[in-house]
Amino acid sequence: MLSVHEPLVRRGRSHPAARFALVSVLIIAVLECVVFNLPYWTGVAASTDSPATLNTMGSGLVREASGTLEVTDQTKAFLSVPVDGSSHYVRLDLAQVTGAAGTTRSRIVSVVRVRLDSDGRAGSSTLVDISQPRSLYLRTDAKHMVKLWIQAPAGTQVPIFAVRPNVRVAFQVDWLRVAVMAAIAVLIACWRPRSALWRIRVNPASAAQRLAFFAVMAVVGVISLTGAAIIATIWKPLVFQAPNGYTYDFDQYGHIADALLQGKVWLDLPVSSTFAQSANPYDPALRERLLDAGGSPIYWDYAFYHGHWYSYFGVIPAIILFVPYQALSHVIDGMPAMLPSASAVLVFLFGFVLFGSLLTIRMLRHVAPNCSVAAMSMALVTLLLGSNVGYLWLRTNFYSAPIAASLMFTTLGLWLWAGAERPEGSRRLWHVGDAPGLSLPRLACGAACIAANAGCRPTFALSALLIFPMFWRQIRQMARLVRARKATRQLLAGPAAVILPAIAVVIPVCVYNALRFGSLFNFGNSYQITVNDMTSYSEPVANIPWIIGYYLLLPPRLQSTFPFVAINPTPLPHWGFAEPMVAGLFAMCPMALLAFLIPLLRRHRRERFGALFSCMLMLGIAIMLVDAFKAGLGWRYICDFGWLITLASLPGLLWMLGELPEQGVTGGTGDTGTHALESGRMTERWQRFALDTRRTLIMLLLLASILFLLASCFVTGRDDSLQRSAPDIFARIQAWFSLLG
Repeated sequence: MLSVHEPLVRRGRSHPAARFALVSVLIIAVLECVVFNLPYWTGVAASTDSPATLNTMGSGLVREASGTLEVTDQTKAFLSVPVDGSSHYVRLDLAQVTGAAGTTRSRIVSVVRVRLDSDGRAGSSTLVDISQPRSLYLRTDAKHMVKLWIQAPAGTQVPIFAVRPNVRVAFQVDWLRVAVMAAIAVLIACWRPRSALWRIRVNPASAAQRLAFFAVMAVVGVISLTGAAIIATIWKPLVFQAPNGYTYDFDQYGHIADALLQGKVWLDLPVSSTFAQSANPYDPALRERLLDAGGSPIYWDYAFYHGHWYSYFGVIPAIILFVPYQALSHVIDGMPAMLPSASAVLVFLFGFVLFGSLLTIRMLRHVAPNCSVAAMSMALVTLLLGSNVGYLWLRTNFYSAPIAASLMFTTLGLWLWAGAERPEGSRRLWHVGDAPGLSLPRLACGAACIAANAGCRPTFALSALLIFPMFWRQIRQMARLVRARKATRQLLAGPAAVILPAIAVVIPVCVYNALRFGSLFNFGNSYQITVNDMTSYSEPVANIPWIIGYYLLLPPRLQSTFPFVAINPTPLPHWGFAEPMVAGLFAMCPMALLAFLIPLLRRHRRERFGALFSCMLMLGIAIMLVDAFKAGLGWRYICDFGWLITLASLPGLLWMLGELPEQGVTGGTGDTGTHALESGRMTERWQRFALDTRRTLIMLLLLASILFLLASCFVTGRDDSLQRSAPDIFARIQAWFSLLG
């Protein structure tokens, strides 16, 4: 039998980490210097003898005195030049802009879309950023002539002088690319089957492990808070008025905070008299006629009720962050400055990363007391992938703020509840029968946090139902005492610690609703000004199976060009809100499928956490159904239920990794004790190979999911794609692959 503490490296094979590091450095060097610099090596023989002055300019371009090209007719905006076939690359030479006036300079763009045709064959459109030298090179298979089309509206000026053919691509070491490859190598080093981290068990009492955990959280926190501060300092009002169209104002939470500071429940936004006096302001067709007649402003996706504008998004994020920030800015600067929603989203997401990680560690420690550091780190990354927070990190507008806040409050509340069982001798314990004692402060604070969802994203409030599997022993003992008529005043302390804080949070939210819409439980969703009349709209039942299928099973749509992932259309049988996505939950995070192993892992469950994972799966599915019926199909709505299904998958993930205590697998994770291997079924070598194979499979799936998430940030057609929000980054990374052919 093979002990779990037997070293994974045989004698004579010392320093595997050093060898792995050396091999990684060599591989990264080859990839960087050879593979990603293939354009340099293959272009050494380029003639470079065709002068750029031979460019023929289409009549849709005009050379300005400043040296720039101005597009006058997009259908004829091209530059053409002969090539001799000695190089597969051309370069865009930049104009030296001189003497341009301020208004003229404002029309000069640094990012432009171009298309390079080769010998009459149409090429593909690509983004060029003049601040990224590598993006100025374009690949071509032309042997005779290339034609560069400048795909920009008339009136646009671009600082391009000419297309230079037959060029040699400069050798370049991109340190960002090296850093990405190094990060992948570090993950492989940590997760590979023979990593030393498989032999180190998670020990919250370890000072070294605590320091490492909080060091990682500190890095995430510094990045998040610094980003939030930078965004706040460069904030500008996000208001856009389309001609004869809706007004798009993305500072909803800033307006809520301003209204609260002024003692009002409605937003201080102008109201069009013709719109307010219309027969049915919720009728989209009527609104279109009003807009055509100049009846602006009509604010898109705000709630309109009895002559005032409101926000139907939860108020608690405004109270927690926006009101203090804007009140403090008024004291300091004399004029309140709005807090950008992006800043709030980053703060809340950091809270989710911190408390979601603590919750995961606390729960998995009960399921697998000897869980290894490698397995736990895989579980934490799985949670981040399955919770869909990558979408929120990129789309940091007001839509994401209540979801990010609910993720933080819910995981904080569940973490407090998960640690409510305290050893005897702890202060302020609540006992019922022979069940373990519970900490009243943890019960109360956890209940308040989960109740806060009523003022953030109310769907998350359903997570309060998890109190039943978490404290089923205490609830069962209470029921037994009540039936036996042995209930005492002390018995009410536990329920009171949960109910009273929740009521204290929920009642102000309900009063706020009543002051706005005349009902305690009316959040204003039905009064939103959007694509349909929401006062009478309901999702067609025929759409529901399609929506559920898209949420869970929508396959990725891959393509051969950067970013190698494309938006997937999501048609429905009948009209309904359906946002195109890159993939469903199980494609973005295949490990979430392991949630359905829970029935097979019954013998591995321990105490209350066994039933808890099952309830999380069922609750996640229930919330998905609620979203499908009430909200339709939205990429961000996966955040409502993805985290629950992913948490439910973690016991299955530990089983795949050989971490459950009954399995006794090779490379176990405890410092004391041994696990018996299943005898008579496989040899030791086969057992080791099978375990290594499973761990390698999970590692590859995690890496693929991470790369898929990163690629989805660059997808054309999604809201807040890096192509629009950070074109310099898009152009830089696109050039990594576009020049390779």
